[in-house]
Amino acid sequence: MGLFTKIEDRPTPSAVYNWRVYACAALAGSAAIMIGYDSAFIGTTIALPSFKAEFGMTHLSTSALDLLSANIVSCYQAGAFFGAIFAYLAAFFLGRTSGLAVFSAIFVLGSGLMLGANGQRGLGLIYAGRVLAGIGVGGCSNLAPIYIAEISAPAIRGRLVCMFELGWQIGGLVGFWINYGIQLHSPKMWIVPFAVQLIPSGLLFVGSFWLRESPRWLMSKGRREPAIKNLCWIRKLNEDDIYIKEELYAIDTDLERQMAGGGLGFWQPFKLLASNRHIQWRFFLGGSLFFWQNGSGINAINYYSPTVFKSIGISGLDTSLFTTGLFGVVKTVFTIIYLVFLIDQYGRRRLLMIGAAGGSLCLWYVGAYIAIAKPAEHPTKTLPPSGVSAVFFFYLWTAFYSPTWNPTPWVYNSEMFDQNVRTLAQAFAAMNNWFWNFIVSRFTPQMFTTMGYGVYFFFASLMIGSVVFVYFLMPETKNIPLEGIDRLFDRRLKASQAHGIVWKELAEEEEALRIGLTSGSLEKGGSTTAQIEDVDQRV
Repeated sequence: MGLFTKIEDRPTPSAVYNWRVYACAALAGSAAIMIGYDSAFIGTTIALPSFKAEFGMTHLSTSALDLLSANIVSCYQAGAFFGAIFAYLAAFFLGRTSGLAVFSAIFVLGSGLMLGANGQRGLGLIYAGRVLAGIGVGGCSNLAPIYIAEISAPAIRGRLVCMFELGWQIGGLVGFWINYGIQLHSPKMWIVPFAVQLIPSGLLFVGSFWLRESPRWLMSKGRREPAIKNLCWIRKLNEDDIYIKEELYAIDTDLERQMAGGGLGFWQPFKLLASNRHIQWRFFLGGSLFFWQNGSGINAINYYSPTVFKSIGISGLDTSLFTTGLFGVVKTVFTIIYLVFLIDQYGRRRLLMIGAAGGSLCLWYVGAYIAIAKPAEHPTKTLPPSGVSAVFFFYLWTAFYSPTWNPTPWVYNSEMFDQNVRTLAQAFAAMNNWFWNFIVSRFTPQMFTTMGYGVYFFFASLMIGSVVFVYFLMPETKNIPLEGIDRLFDRRLKASQAHGIVWKELAEEEEALRIGLTSGSLEKGGSTTAQIEDVDQRV
């Protein structure tokens, strides 16, 4: 089996893998460009001398500067936390694509407010703008992965959801490099990085009106005809094609099961969450993935990269900004490798465990170097060989992290829940991401001031803990249709065995379903599940 071989859950026409599904995924995934850009540019922007001079930060004590920097950065995460909550309302009543339009518009408003800040007005407009921008990205981080997962064919679902992560890295790459260029050519133009935020959010707002609404969401609202029309457009197949019939039967069957379990109302996901331990367990797993993701230390580096590189011994703002930009390049390159070669071939579990184990070893090395060499106490213009090796292991950590823990929690959460709780579950997952993001961004400056090299040991220890978590608790989900994911979690199987057993069951049922559809023994009306079971017995 080659690297580009698609592992299909059933015979799939080549037309399914068409430009439309990739274009929709890429456009929805571009929501993450504004998220990645904001997470990357803000730390280096507030480190610019022109920004500090504009807002009177040059004479602050270390503790006061740490507090002010943390407040500027973290109010964005606080807004994103609540944006993820509001996204549930938008997704239920408006749909996936209209919700993306609403939250991208909120981000545009927040970006515009930030442009009004200056030394006379103070930081108030930046705080307000970052809260609004946070609400926008919180909503988009909920809706975009769900939308992509719901329109994807199972064989390329992981790859397409990674369009979201690729957008994040592209935005981050621009955000990491923009202040290097500003510092070299226009050191007084600190406002430019803030203005650039308007570009990705404006493009997403316009593009969201082209996107076709998720057929699965439309079916859940009883809008069958537009759902079929959108599904046929996305798959580039006719309504009478057997692949479309199979997918519609799978969606119908899943909706029947959910209706039997209590319905699809606004409050139903909350009732199911309160009463169903299987769903509670899955919510715990999905939210925990973002705890472990933030426990890798990634957002400490994203938001405070100059501080991180200074701790290793890299001095000078220009050099620090260049090193930060290189960090963004490594992340983007390895995310592309993940998207093209790894996610749908090697799955989710294996990559998470390899990334955490390798990344942990790298952080132990970097922390040990700082503990022994104390580079911050002995600054030099050039790094000694031991310092170069520490920088190498830092980038090696990036290479382990980027194609594993960076995108995979988003992939897992976009696919591991039923339709009737999927939007609430994704809101819960996004809230977890932004909550832990807020904790890390709020306290990282103080952690480096008080813990020093211990920060690296702290994150290295958490990465080892994530290996244990994934091995024992997370089943593999690759290539399983969304309507079959429930089985991976609702049976008492070892996480390492669940995928193989469910894959075999689905193959047997697909054969029975295809025979029933081609023979005409499955008809509209009545229980789809009962009809399939009847055909299965006769087969």
